[in-house]
Amino acid sequence: MTEPSTLLVEMRGITKSFQGIKANDQVDLQLKRGEVLALLGENGAGKSTLMNVLSGIYLPDSGTIDIDGKRLSFGSPHDAIAAGIGMVHQHFMLVPSQTVWENMVLGLPELPQVLPKAKIISDIRDISQQYGLDVDPEAIIWQLSIGEQQRVEILKSLYRKAQVLILDEPTAVLTPQEAKNLFHTVKRMTKEGRGVIFISHKLDEVMEISDNVMVLRKGKLVGIVDTKGSSKEKIAEMMVGRRVNLELDKKDIVPGKIVLSLSQANALSDRGLKALNDVSLELREGQILGLAGVAGNGQTELCQVMAGLRKMTSGKLFLNEVEVTDLPPRKLIDSGVRYIPADRKGTGMVSNMDVRENSTLKRYWRSPVAKGMLIDWKAVLKHAMGIVKDFNVDTPSVETPVRNLSGGNIQKLMLGRELSDVPKVLIAMNPTWGLDVAATRFVREQLLEEREKGAAIFLISEDLDELLSLSDRMAVIYRGKIMGMIEDPNTFGIERIGMMMAGTRIEDAGGAI
Repeated sequence: MTEPSTLLVEMRGITKSFQGIKANDQVDLQLKRGEVLALLGENGAGKSTLMNVLSGIYLPDSGTIDIDGKRLSFGSPHDAIAAGIGMVHQHFMLVPSQTVWENMVLGLPELPQVLPKAKIISDIRDISQQYGLDVDPEAIIWQLSIGEQQRVEILKSLYRKAQVLILDEPTAVLTPQEAKNLFHTVKRMTKEGRGVIFISHKLDEVMEISDNVMVLRKGKLVGIVDTKGSSKEKIAEMMVGRRVNLELDKKDIVPGKIVLSLSQANALSDRGLKALNDVSLELREGQILGLAGVAGNGQTELCQVMAGLRKMTSGKLFLNEVEVTDLPPRKLIDSGVRYIPADRKGTGMVSNMDVRENSTLKRYWRSPVAKGMLIDWKAVLKHAMGIVKDFNVDTPSVETPVRNLSGGNIQKLMLGRELSDVPKVLIAMNPTWGLDVAATRFVREQLLEEREKGAAIFLISEDLDELLSLSDRMAVIYRGKIMGMIEDPNTFGIERIGMMMAGTRIEDAGGAI
């Protein structure tokens, strides 16, 4: 990595408000050539707003932006792209039905009526080879893996000669090998004098890839520290405003009987394609079974099958040795099965309903909430107030619509609802996705607490560090098929898990341990 010397980006006094609330309050940012600057902060700290200002999506209320020593004003993303700013969003901005090369040139100014396809493809291949970003320029986007689509996003910025690259949670959907390759690409870019702004909640990655760390809290700049001279604990404290113990207390527990089992399950996706391929799993009392895999390999469909939300085309589901195949969700709920979906706003909660109503969605037909055909709203209020208190849900009142809560508080509310009945089975999909350091630790502690109470927990996560720290056993899924069962995840090796995530069976990845 080259020694940072020339100032590439300077933002001074950036202020941006929404409905009177300051998302950014007099924020300064400096990025040098050859530097990787990590931008960190809790949910709502203002990271996305600041980067949206830099990438031309938002116009600041006040403040200045200098790019390579020149004062600029961005009226649109087009202006930012022309100034050499490229942003790879967490949710990719690609047109699935178009090819790689068509996405590269989409939106570029002054394109001829007849596109020089051969030259565009040749240029893409040259850039791809130079940066080790292997991708077929003529492939259609929807046919590419998530990792390949990310390469396209980075290539698109390089094709447009970006000098500043903003990476928003870039490793969230990558295998360990793909993340390693991404870091090689970032280092190559900085050696050439480009600057990279790296947004991530994974502090291990931040410590590995960044030169400096900039922390925002409640819209204000807390400080900037040299990565080598700091620590994960110090950075977490800057983010939260108090000391945070990052270590988890996971007790040794002898697992009990099999509570839930799935035998040779097959199911289709919403598009009618095969999503699950002969999946067999067992969940035991007092044990966390983790599931690793790149997003889109059947995880959602698997959770829905186990929660009664999706019918199987074949296969069987057993709960306490009793077959419950294709029973409706309410029957499974009454039997002690709880589900925390990844889509907390769309599937997990009803956004227009308030905290009180959402807290009772899975018990309104049962006593003490149900009184015959009526609902006892005093019981609902008592239940909601208990969840808010026990799970530290920050809400103005229990009559506040859920849509007005932050992502972290929605997650804690949903967690409290699912755990309030002491579940026998807990299916948790990406339970800490998008949460800040403190909220993430709280959720993980709750999962371990339920494990100690004897719950059988199925944890699906795209965060390998989370899986390794919480799981007693691990399975890996690829294109709807289980690649193998890992009996001791912490000794198996991340590289081998990554191979399985890319489609290698456990026997070919080095065998089970």
